[in-house]
Amino acid sequence: QVQLVESGGGLVQPGGSLRLSCAASGSIFRINAMGWYRQAPGKERELVATITSGGMTKYADSVKGRFTISRDNAKNTVFLQMNSLKPEDTAVYYCKSRIATVTVTIYLDYWGQGTQVTVSS
Repeated sequence: QVQLVESGGGLVQPGGSLRLSCAASGSIFRINAMGWYRQAPGKERELVATITSGGMTKYADSVKGRFTISRDNAKNTVFLQMNSLKPEDTAVYYCKSRIATVTVTIYLDYWGQGTQVTVSS
């Protein structure tokens, strides 16, 4: 019913930039919070950044000042601009959105399939 499709991952050198996108589609009634999480090999999935429908943002301490989350409510899309990337940012990045559909009007969390970000020289 709902699909989240991420794009924009890849290989980048330390100090470089990437912009991730995640578009939600399907029988969407309303989207509440949207966010990005990441999981490095051998580590637990962790929060990177979230943004509410009103635009309030929250960041992990490790990315503050380097990453910027934003959203386009008209296109049901969330973005993550990542600057000054470090090798420790290497991970699979997942988007998550809290969505109410036209048939299930309570908010449920939906996840994307993940996109690989590798920071290496």
